Amino acid sequence: MDIQLLGDNLTNPALLFFILGLIASQLRSDLEIPKNSSKFISLYLLLAIGFKGGQELAHSTFNADILWAVVLGLLLALLVPLYTYFILRLRFSVENAGAIAAAYGSVSAVTFVTAISFLEMEQIDFGGHMVAVMALMEAPSIIVGVLLMRIYSNGKRSTRELLGLVKHALTNGSVLLILGSLVIGFMANDEQAAGIKPFTTDIFKGFLAVFLLDMGITSGKKIGSLIKKGWFALLFAILVPLINGIAIAKLSGSFLSGDGDRFLLAILAASASYIAVPAAMRIAAPKANPSLYLPMALAITFPFNITLGMPIYLYVIQHL
Repeated sequence: MDIQLLGDNLTNPALLFFILGLIASQLRSDLEIPKNSSKFISLYLLLAIGFKGGQELAHSTFNADILWAVVLGLLLALLVPLYTYFILRLRFSVENAGAIAAAYGSVSAVTFVTAISFLEMEQIDFGGHMVAVMALMEAPSIIVGVLLMRIYSNGKRSTRELLGLVKHALTNGSVLLILGSLVIGFMANDEQAAGIKPFTTDIFKGFLAVFLLDMGITSGKKIGSLIKKGWFALLFAILVPLINGIAIAKLSGSFLSGDGDRFLLAILAASASYIAVPAAMRIAAPKANPSLYLPMALAITFPFNITLGMPIYLYVIQHL
């Protein structure tokens, strides 16, 4: 791996604020970000990245890269929960395996936003359509996870219940906001977009730093509960994202031309949802243990991806 690239990432102020949050939680400090403020910042990040993605998409020409990015993203959202479910069944119940598989097939918007910040730091271009790819990958994995639980569980769910879950996944606030912002950014002309640029662009990295500080505090509090679950969950939360990310970083070269797009697709393949999927699993799998799938995604996979994962995936793309 490029040591300078790793060093640049590890000295990124946003990442250092995440580490500060981890340290604060381990020292049992009373440092915290108010819940309402945290929610506002997460909504702001989704709005800003969606709007900027729409602007990029408006200036892009529809080509094979865009089509392949969408196709590959949807395939990943369907296949990752499918193969991980059977690995997870070696140790976990049907409900827990289904919930974890759905989380790892789905995506983390915050990891995606952090990855975009990383690309900007490295001055690597990417297509605005990747925002749409991310949003499209949220729902399919939840649906696959629920269907797997239905197939392999004694308890059956009605078609009406499944349709309700599909609707819930598609109308999830984060999915709706980022898709809506993408459309608005696409429709706005350059002069109109420039009017809100200080809000969508200039203060973006500052808000990202505060949000990652909050994520660090939250992650630190959940690490302990995951460690108690044993080595299998810990290894899964690192190795599966790493394998997915490296595989897509390498294989995507046969379909996509831009390093930035390939990198973002690799990050999407490697990330795990800790917002949309837990919300859906409260309805779909009440027997699934949230103290298992939530810390795996948030306390292990998320920190791994934003510290070591991103430089590894970019190195594979640029040098292998």
